[in-house]
Order: sequence, then C-alpha cells, then structure tokens
Amino acid sequence: MSTTTGQVIRCKAAVAWEAGKPLVIEEVEVAPPQKMEVRIKILFTSLCHTDVYFWEAKGQNPVFPRILGHEAGGVVESVGEGVTDLQPGDHVLPVFTGECKECAHCKSEESNMCDLLRINTDRGVMLHDQKSRFSINGKPIFHFVGTSTFSEYTVVHVGCLAKINPLAPLDKVCVLSCGISTGLGATLNVAKPKKGSSVAVFGLGAVGLAAAEGARISGASRIIGVDLNANRFELAKKFGVTEFVNPKDYKKPVQEVIAEMTNGGVDRSVECTGHIDAMISAFECVHDGWGVAVLVGVPHKDAVFKTNPMNLLNERTLKGTFFGNYKPRSDIPSVVEKYMNKELEVEKFITHEVPFSEINKAFDLMLKGEGLRCIIRMDA
Repeated sequence: MSTTTGQVIRCKAAVAWEAGKPLVIEEVEVAPPQKMEVRIKILFTSLCHTDVYFWEAKGQNPVFPRILGHEAGGVVESVGEGVTDLQPGDHVLPVFTGECKECAHCKSEESNMCDLLRINTDRGVMLHDQKSRFSINGKPIFHFVGTSTFSEYTVVHVGCLAKINPLAPLDKVCVLSCGISTGLGATLNVAKPKKGSSVAVFGLGAVGLAAAEGARISGASRIIGVDLNANRFELAKKFGVTEFVNPKDYKKPVQEVIAEMTNGGVDRSVECTGHIDAMISAFECVHDGWGVAVLVGVPHKDAVFKTNPMNLLNERTLKGTFFGNYKPRSDIPSVVEKYMNKELEVEKFITHEVPFSEINKAFDLMLKGEGLRCIIRMDA
C-alpha cells in the first residue's frame, strides 16, 4: 500500500491565476480521493486548444485560479470509497467526459453523452461534495473539466478514467485522451467511409488530421483536405490526405469546387473547425443520395446553420458527434490497442516536447500555430 494513501500530497502544479496570464508553477496540496474518486500521478500531459480557449476565457465564464489540462496519461496512486475497477499502479488516461455506466446514455449503444459526467466547463469542483481537491495555503484552486492534468497529482472521478494496457507508452498514447480520438472516431464511428470512397476533411489541425487518419485506416481512395492555411498541406500528406483545397484560391463557394472535383460531391465529409461557413460547406459538398457530413468543431454560441431543405430531401445526411462517439471507459482502451497493433500511428501527431517547468512554451507554440501536439514531461 502506498505511503501516501489517505494523506494530503504536496506537489507541483501549473496554476492559471488569471485569464491570459502565463501559468505559474506552484506547490499545491492535493487531498485524498473521496467516494468514487481516484488520485493519479500524471506522468505526461499535452496541450489541447481547449486548454488555451479556457485560459484566454474570452467567450466563457472565467473560473480562476484554476489548474488546466485534460490530455494526459498517468498511474493510479490511490482510490476512494466505492472504486472497484481500478487499483494503485493501474495505467490510465483521464478523459474530459465520462461514463457512469448507469444512466440512459451509458446504457444506450448509440450515445456516449453520460448524464452524470458529461463535460461541464464551468464546474471547478468535484461532484461528490462540490469542493476542490486542490489548495494552496488553504485557499481552493479550481478543477478543469474534471481532469486538471497540469499537476503532478490530480483527483478524477472514476468514470472519467480509461484503464489501458500497461505496456502502452504513456508519452505517446496520452494524446488519445482527447483530440486525436475525437477526430478519429468522427470518421470511424460516425462518417464510416467505405473502402475506395472519397472523404473531405475541413480543418487540418490535430483533430482534422486525426479524422484524415481515420479515413486512411478505412481505405478511402481520395482524402481532400480543406484549409485556409496552405502551410498545413505538406504535413497533411503524412495522414493520408491526397488533395488540397484552399477556399481562398477560388471565387466560388468551396462546396461547388469540391462537387466539381468529385463528380457531384464526396461520399463523406468531416468538419473540424467550428466555423459555421465551413460547417455549411461540409454538408453541401457531400453527394446527393448517400453523402454523409459529420460536424465535430464547436461553433460560436450564437451561430445558426442555414441550408436549403432540398439538400436534405435529396438524401444527404447531417450528423454531429461528441468525442468521436467513444465511451471513455468502454472504448478508449481499444483505441490504445489500435496503436499497439500498429493500425493507428500516433507519433506523427507529436511535434514538440517540453519539460513541465517550461509549460508556457507549449502555450506559445499553440498560439503561433506551430506543430500539432506538444508533450509536457512532468518529471522534468
């Protein structure tokens, strides 16, 4: 039994004290896990655009001081009351959404939107007692999406932890706990392109390239990447993208360009930008009769999707997805196995690595639009 079980752990965490200001490495106190909670030692974490979005806090409720971070890999240190399917030493990926296994969504084969543990970006406390497990000199520091992985130790609800193969390298598979699985699952689980089909991917950031990777794994013969940044096109070839379209190069709407390229439209499209115009284009560029468009990107809260209803009546399908339709506990372990079996390539998503003490460098890289995923090593 761990000597720290039941004790408060003092460790380093990167604290966001206020919106848009550099994170500060502080010594924090991490309380023991309570009912249905697990305390984990984070070994590797990475930066996702969502962290930057809530750190900037331009369009959300500012919740500070806060420990951000939600893409990570770690090892269970101790478990709270009622936790039976995890034990100290287990390797886990914390996930920003969860799976209680008891609600209507969890019992449905079609949904992964757990009633209890669905993402809540405003909540800065644990569900059990509405309190934070983090503090500095007795002052609470708020949690972020139930994970807060920018800390050497964190406390997470058991339903938000995927137990994975202990042989899987955590410095690689940690990126599967958010963005990569979101894009990959949007293609594999929702768009479901057939072998030899055509797929358009809108937005060639990490999520979009993961969607392209899903199309590559599915055996799509044409994968058309759509992005306003021409610098992304060369890198995208590594993810199976065969052709590129920059909407800025054309006077007509991009959906018309794609329809002309593909004799009436692509078989499937996946939208990963969250821009409403791209969403509409992604839908209108699929072929009538069988085309399916999948929306992944999160739009502005006031955005409105407008299209002629005939586009639907002509047998095009519009779908949405959340976290690639993966149930965190049930499905993410099998995504890790895809990597272990060499079906899925993860290394190519990882373009930078920094020690924990230089975590702000990861923010700088993302703000400049450089690279895809930056791994943050907690032991350095």
